[in-house]
Amino acid sequence: MSAAEDAYKTLAKPSKEVLFKERKSKFFGYAFPITVETDVKLTIEKLKGMHAGANHFCYAWQIGVEQPTYRVNDDGEPNNSAGMPIYGQIQAYEVTNVLVVVVRIFGGTKLGVGGLIGAYKTAAQMALETSKIVNRTLKELFIINFAYPEMNKVMRTIKKRSLHIVSQKMQLDCEILISVRKRDAENVRKVFNGIFGVSIKNEK
Repeated sequence: MSAAEDAYKTLAKPSKEVLFKERKSKFFGYAFPITVETDVKLTIEKLKGMHAGANHFCYAWQIGVEQPTYRVNDDGEPNNSAGMPIYGQIQAYEVTNVLVVVVRIFGGTKLGVGGLIGAYKTAAQMALETSKIVNRTLKELFIINFAYPEMNKVMRTIKKRSLHIVSQKMQLDCEILISVRKRDAENVRKVFNGIFGVSIKNEK
């Protein structure tokens, strides 16, 4: 696995609220880091509480790295005039595990499909522009089991490879939970399998 295949971009934290105005309609843009689809509904409900008078809560989200899934929602706007332009900005910024929502308050003048596409795209772009985008890597968790006398060999290997220890139980029978970058996982597994008296397995 190459470095590019297990690396991805996402948001460090929710964006600031942005506002784009078009012929008296207001388009409030937001971007949020998410990890599961249930985050979407909770976030939309929160925004509905903030914008009780809004007409549309349009959004797009993407979750996953190797096999990402995505959804778009026009929330009553003409087909593909809101959700897809928002998703287009998610693709343009090459981010994942992200939800972008644009809340529209109608200003009394119809914008037409072209005007809507431009407005939703711009509000989504503004939200992502104000976001802190960070680089992350996919990780695998391994449990290493060994008897106490093998401690030095295990710890030397962990230190040599700069592996991250998530937790450890040091008794007569020891257990260490480590986090490994996905591209390095198979090599790390082989190294520990080659140490007498040490076993390694993926955390379920």
